[in-house]
Amino acid sequence: MLIVPLTKRKADGTLYQRPDIIEPLLVGLANLPRNVLLERARIRDRKHPDYVPSECLLYFVRRSRRDNSNAWFEQLYKVLIERVLRSVPRAEISKNSSSLSNERIRNAVFDRFVEMLAKDRKEPDDKLDFFEVRFDLAVKRLRLDAQDRVWQEESRTASLDDEGSGTSDDAAEASTTDLLDAELFSDPLFRKRFHGAIDALPTEQRRTMHLLLSGWQIDSSDPSVMTIAKALNCSEKSVRNYRDRALKALGALFNPGDDQ
Repeated sequence: MLIVPLTKRKADGTLYQRPDIIEPLLVGLANLPRNVLLERARIRDRKHPDYVPSECLLYFVRRSRRDNSNAWFEQLYKVLIERVLRSVPRAEISKNSSSLSNERIRNAVFDRFVEMLAKDRKEPDDKLDFFEVRFDLAVKRLRLDAQDRVWQEESRTASLDDEGSGTSDDAAEASTTDLLDAELFSDPLFRKRFHGAIDALPTEQRRTMHLLLSGWQIDSSDPSVMTIAKALNCSEKSVRNYRDRALKALGALFNPGDDQ
């Protein structure tokens, strides 16, 4: 059976290619009865010999648009969406700030992926091609984009009287409080400039500052607490380094002689 090639091109003009292991696997899967393919697609264990990679699952979801019925699409779609949702942070029942952030990130990733899938089903394009090449990486990029948007929004709307997070480093609390309590911060134009400066920071510094301003703690002895270190998948020492570098860069904003 002929496997439909990808059409998306790289910056150098060459076409994206599926991994070598995927193409022959697609041929074999395409020859299976649908009930067998669906049963294999539902296997979650990646080490299982019958596991269907998400790149392959997405291929069959996209090609199902040729069917006269939506039934096959809906069956595969459900399995694919479950995989996407397992790749993003799950909201906890507690509804604390980090849990609410996770819920918003999760919803943003879900909405964006469904939107891309719906557009592709209506009128095929190359937006999902990279997902057929590196599915996990593509979903990770959606998650990171969603995290940035959510954290930026939360840091912009964080109240000046947010309660402290309890176990965060005293220096971090003092430095961040100094920034938030600055007299200039009451000026909307200054706030816009301040957040613009944060957005211009290197990625990890930017994310650290957004989370600090949203009331997140750097680390916690409670393993159930979502912290900045966990969110950024790094050590608390790394988070403090990101924070210190960011504060040093942002310090220029509070220089009375700085009118740039």
